[in-house]
Amino acid sequence: MYNINETIVALATPPGIGAIGVIRLSGSKAIEVTDKIFKGKKLANQPSHTLHFGKIIDGEKILDEVVVSLYKAPKSYTGEDVVEISGHGSQYILEQIINLCIANGAHMAKAGEFTQRAFLNGKLDLAQAEAVADLIASQSGAAQQAAMHNLRGGFSEELKAMREQLIKFSALIELELDFSQEDVEFADRTQLYHLVDDLTGTAIRLADSFRLGNVIRNGVSVAIIGKPNAGKSTLLNALLNEERAIVSDIAGTTRDTIEETLNINGVLFRLIDTAGIREHTSDIIESIGVQRSMDTMKRADVVVYLYDVNTTIPDEIEEQVALFKKENIKYLLVGNKIDIITHPQREDAIYISAKNKDNVQQLKQALYKIVVEGEINTEGTIITNARHYASLQEVLRSLTDIKAGLDHHIASDLIALDIRRCLFYLGEITGEVTTEDKLDYIFSKFCIGK
Repeated sequence: MYNINETIVALATPPGIGAIGVIRLSGSKAIEVTDKIFKGKKLANQPSHTLHFGKIIDGEKILDEVVVSLYKAPKSYTGEDVVEISGHGSQYILEQIINLCIANGAHMAKAGEFTQRAFLNGKLDLAQAEAVADLIASQSGAAQQAAMHNLRGGFSEELKAMREQLIKFSALIELELDFSQEDVEFADRTQLYHLVDDLTGTAIRLADSFRLGNVIRNGVSVAIIGKPNAGKSTLLNALLNEERAIVSDIAGTTRDTIEETLNINGVLFRLIDTAGIREHTSDIIESIGVQRSMDTMKRADVVVYLYDVNTTIPDEIEEQVALFKKENIKYLLVGNKIDIITHPQREDAIYISAKNKDNVQQLKQALYKIVVEGEINTEGTIITNARHYASLQEVLRSLTDIKAGLDHHIASDLIALDIRRCLFYLGEITGEVTTEDKLDYIFSKFCIGK
């Protein structure tokens, strides 16, 4: 069983050699444990939110000179007494200090345990706690903004408003059950019907944002495919603005996939340069590369089909477009080598010179547009968590059942059950309804020390 009364300790900075390493303690004995090993001012007598210079000692032995940050309950991240020891970044020294804390009564923290305590102590709800992990893992401006919005409680406020309105009607319907023999209605069914419509609209908007949220959180995989010598590796280099892939006039130079990342307007794109696709080749290694290209194409979020405008016939392009549509693959047609000869152009294609980097910026914007389909509103709620999305789907099913019950004039006790189910799934997102097993699973995905 989880014991919130234990004082926990962990390294809060990444392991490895650095200038500074921070060790964090939290719990009722955090200050007491630190006072036993800290030679300087007595921390128990100092005010909260203060810094103190001193030495960490093990008996007569000085381990390090440190700065201690003191945060007294309840005004701390976890809501408990918190001490942060900033020492030199030697892995050996930091391990010695942590072991000394454990020897004096602290316990090694589990992954995410500091944030779990912040949740259990009411400093954050569960959606905000998960936003902490998203913020740490963010690799783009859009991911950072979405996580910050949720951490500040933007998503939670929307859910809270939904719950409060439903709870009001639920209480009135529950009251009707106490007077079931007198055939009275305390809850206005027309008002409830309109409320369900409003809540359904909100839930759909939030659930629909998950498609974009998944892009923001995990990035977009983009497979660059085409025939040998279409200029795929040259295009990859042009998009990255560096010589990442080997370029030559020899067909089949790229034998395996090469993956690099590119940030476009705050969204992370994972560009995958694939082996040239041709139906017949006697080279076994090249054949394996071609098969990997086909597999990559099917798994990618977007496919950039690059073709040489000077050698590719229209039927080949049409055949490729038909395949994309059949497989329901998002794609961009990109005609390359317009610096040599410009053939009659298709309206649905982008024309570039990868070698001269002509129109490469236009291609970047087209990639962004096909994925985002409009500007990202960083001030609005964007769902990036699959758990939240699954719960919202259940909320929508519950709201549909409530509406159907009102349409068919079913008994109040059955409507009350549907409302309770809807409240359960709303509360599951913020942690107002949860289990210890689920909490352990969620916080186990955090890094240790957070």
